[in-house]
Amino acid sequence: MSSELPDEPVSNPDQAQTIRIEEEMEQSYIDYAMSVIAGRALPDVRDGLKPVQKRILYAMEESGITSNTGHRKCSNIVGDTMGKYHPHGDSSIYDALARMAQEFSLRYPLVDGQGNFGSVDGDPPAAMRYTEARMSPLGEEMLTDIDSDTVDFQPNYDDRLEEPIVLPSALPNLLLNGSSGIAVGMSTNIPPHNLGEVIDGLIHRIDNPDCAISELIEHVKGPDFPTGANIVGRSGIYDAYTTGRGKVRLRADMEVDEEQGQIVVTELPYQENKARRIKRIADDVNDGTIEGIRDIRDESDRDGVRVVIELKRGANPDVVKNQLVKHHLERTFSIIMLALVDGQPRILNLQEMLDAFLEHRREVVRRRIQHELDNATERAHVLEGRLLALDNAEEVVELIRDASDRSKAKAMLRSTFDFSERQADHIVRMQLGSLTSLETEEIESEYASLTDQIERYETILSEESELLGVIKSELRDLKAQYDDDRRTAIIEDAGTVSHEDLIPQEESIVVLTESNYVKRMALSTFDAQHRGGKGIIGTKLKDGDRVNAVFHANTHDYLLCFTTEGQVYQLKTYEIPEMSRTARGKSAVNVLDLDPDEDVTAIVNTEEFNGDQSLTMVTKNGYIKRTPTTEFGNILSTGIRAVSLEPDDELVDVVVTNGTADVLIGTEQGRSIRFSEGDVRPMGRSARGVNGIELVDDDRVAGLVAVSDADTTLLTITEHGYGKRTPIEEYRAQSRYGKGLVDIKTTSRNGSVVALEAVSDEDDLILMSDDGQIMRTHAKEVSCQGRNTMGVQVMNPDESDRVTTIDVVPCE
Repeated sequence: MSSELPDEPVSNPDQAQTIRIEEEMEQSYIDYAMSVIAGRALPDVRDGLKPVQKRILYAMEESGITSNTGHRKCSNIVGDTMGKYHPHGDSSIYDALARMAQEFSLRYPLVDGQGNFGSVDGDPPAAMRYTEARMSPLGEEMLTDIDSDTVDFQPNYDDRLEEPIVLPSALPNLLLNGSSGIAVGMSTNIPPHNLGEVIDGLIHRIDNPDCAISELIEHVKGPDFPTGANIVGRSGIYDAYTTGRGKVRLRADMEVDEEQGQIVVTELPYQENKARRIKRIADDVNDGTIEGIRDIRDESDRDGVRVVIELKRGANPDVVKNQLVKHHLERTFSIIMLALVDGQPRILNLQEMLDAFLEHRREVVRRRIQHELDNATERAHVLEGRLLALDNAEEVVELIRDASDRSKAKAMLRSTFDFSERQADHIVRMQLGSLTSLETEEIESEYASLTDQIERYETILSEESELLGVIKSELRDLKAQYDDDRRTAIIEDAGTVSHEDLIPQEESIVVLTESNYVKRMALSTFDAQHRGGKGIIGTKLKDGDRVNAVFHANTHDYLLCFTTEGQVYQLKTYEIPEMSRTARGKSAVNVLDLDPDEDVTAIVNTEEFNGDQSLTMVTKNGYIKRTPTTEFGNILSTGIRAVSLEPDDELVDVVVTNGTADVLIGTEQGRSIRFSEGDVRPMGRSARGVNGIELVDDDRVAGLVAVSDADTTLLTITEHGYGKRTPIEEYRAQSRYGKGLVDIKTTSRNGSVVALEAVSDEDDLILMSDDGQIMRTHAKEVSCQGRNTMGVQVMNPDESDRVTTIDVVPCE
């Protein structure tokens, strides 16, 4: 069998066309896309309805299913719509009908449903044979005056009937109920709004045709969702109203009941599936993603949403609330104000959307007034003939009686009295009873009224201001009838929920070791003891490791961590892993980029920064420097240089000073020197500093204290756990770079000085040893003694152990 093509084409050559396949595909796809865009997915800017919604309402109007009649089976409504106007599947028509009846989907439902029309839990509506519906009063407003030649009609799908191209729509439904839809290559997502606010915006636009969008936003404050909840911030609203696109954050409305230990959710973000959301919260609680929740109950009913979240004892309600907001109870609503304008899809800003509706109302009201004018003019014309006939009643009756039939009677009336065809026909059909004097008065009254109406109609049609006045008056009447309170509150944007918001504020103890292990523990873990005890285990050390530093901080504090190498790093306390007393901790490289031989030697809390302050630093070899805190505002993750050090020197201590304080440097061998902070001029970060104390006999600096309160005492702690408090006035001020005075008598019994702190009686002390023992005691447990004394036993470490460091928990 030959595979060759025939020489002659099979079809008629005169009818054959040569086309390129890509051109045909392109055109066919465009035709399909426009069919979807205009015929299914996008609303008309004038009435805010998609074709299926418009046809459902018109079919109900034609069937007389209004808000004043009884409900009708939805299957009947769907059948009428499908058979007359919308030749598509019944399920798509019923879905649209059901949505127009859902109070949680539409801000102002257009259909009044009876039966199960679904729920916020995602339950589908019952089958259409079980549910009933009728138009809501607002739905009827969409079709007001449709019989007054207000809109154009077009043939239905089979040319048997006619359907309106657009509904008259007395209300701006596109803004009131919003719309969502996905077309080919585009989508729309217009949020619902409050009726009163939108009408106020329309009236302001009528009165101020040159107003800016910012003025309209004063009236149309933002979306108003049927499920309430909160809009966080106004920037997304402004973007949407000025550009047609924007994103708003919707947050559930919650009440925190601390007495009952509950968080009660009363409003959910728009289009949120309540049952699914509750399940996901429960899953996160079980997985440990959300902590502090004991139970979740759904107590919602027909009156609204009520989800009760029971908290565990001791849980922080604010932290749990922030966790819920971050993971579950806040979502983003993307606004795309896309609608059909003259059959073409366009993204509109608020002003353009209001203008499009007003232009539609101008046309509708103008056509309605013209229709009423035509009717009134025709009626007045008939009444004019009737009045003339009454004035000549006997002659008219005689003429009609002498005529052989109606046609001749009308001809004789027209020739005798110059009646028009319409007038003559009406007179011939008059009853004799209408010739009474009372009837004459009624006709004269009606004629006078019609004359006034005609004059009014002509004025409205000839003057734009009068036409706009009618529109304004009708809008005000609708507002008075249907306005309600805003449901969605607009709250100030305090920023998105950060990781910090999910961390409870808690006083903590942070431990670092020489091998760079770090962890934090709750301060409440350590009860205060009397002085002289051993403390309790505070960390588990690996062989050869020692505790390097311990300090107190709140989990939300920003800390500056200074190292022996003169570097400074910034750290948030909550970034340090929280672990138990017996845990070793995690490698500090996870939070600080330390070199192998670099140890943290001082911690400064940036919460103490409140003005023109400085960080005053002292090194092991006695150098001191003062650098403004403003130099430490932008610290890299790899740290920055805080002080330049000589090869054999190390940074020992850092304190915050205010420019008017005295500073006191203490050494390991018990010497101390006090001098004015002003003796040290401010320097940059790269400076080495100046001599602060003259060291002798291989002595080294142990610590630095800022002295600003004469009532404080100087606490000195030695390596064997001895300590004392001495009134600060016993340390007279000297010039910088002297040998100083004796602070504490150091011997083999009490050991070298390891730390100095300024304390008051109300402060608590946290002491820690090389082997990881931690002891908390009250500062007042340490007795006040003179300078040249050995002190008392504050902590009693093992013989092979030694006190390494202390920190002060200030009194509240």
